[in-house]
Amino acid sequence: MNDVINELQLKIERLENEISFKNGLISILSHDSKEMFGNFLWLIEALEDKMINKEDFSNLLPQVKGDARKNMQTIQDSTAWLKTQYGDFKIKPVKIQVIDLFHHLEEKYAAELKEKNIKFHFKGDRNTSLATDRLLLEYVVDKIFNNAVKYSFPGQDICLQEATEGDQIVLSVIDCGAGMAEKYVSAIFSFDNPIFQGTAGEKGVGLSLKIVKNFVSLMRGNIQITSIENKGTTVSLFLDKLIE
Repeated sequence: MNDVINELQLKIERLENEISFKNGLISILSHDSKEMFGNFLWLIEALEDKMINKEDFSNLLPQVKGDARKNMQTIQDSTAWLKTQYGDFKIKPVKIQVIDLFHHLEEKYAAELKEKNIKFHFKGDRNTSLATDRLLLEYVVDKIFNNAVKYSFPGQDICLQEATEGDQIVLSVIDCGAGMAEKYVSAIFSFDNPIFQGTAGEKGVGLSLKIVKNFVSLMRGNIQITSIENKGTTVSLFLDKLIE
């Protein structure tokens, strides 16, 4: 009887978390869409009514471009999450070599790494493999690494570290960047957490890590974040090792 009650409590907790996540996502989409299109409309009408001249209009375009890029990221993240909500969605575990993830990030972020003069290193066993859903894992690692680049200062290092603990692989993205206070770390996956700008003024909405946690749960793994203000952040994924 106690087992049944505990199982029901876990199901209720999962449903409550899912409802909370969906409500937060809807709130972000509603607010950001209204803000973005409202800004576009205001600019166009101000130019048409000659409330601003063409020079002022041009000066405002970088801000509008930044807001549009931020909102495009929100839409892309939301789309990635929605794909997991279809009734027939199931994770498709495949063999993934950890070193391939490193090369994937190295290639995808080559321009950003060069722009900030960041050195990207791999530490661990290059032959380690794991079995999980490639699309989910690449999304998760990509978003974690994106934040590491965003909050690193020029000339710093970022490391993708692999370690084996029993039947689990621990993948950690380690940076030496801006970091954050403990009070923000504890709320990082909630919709109440404040949004910070990157070291080069990069903008975000804080949605990516919330979806990351959701995807890590789908992969039956865990995620852990440790951070020290002005010293850096380590984000670790605990996933099942491929046993051959």
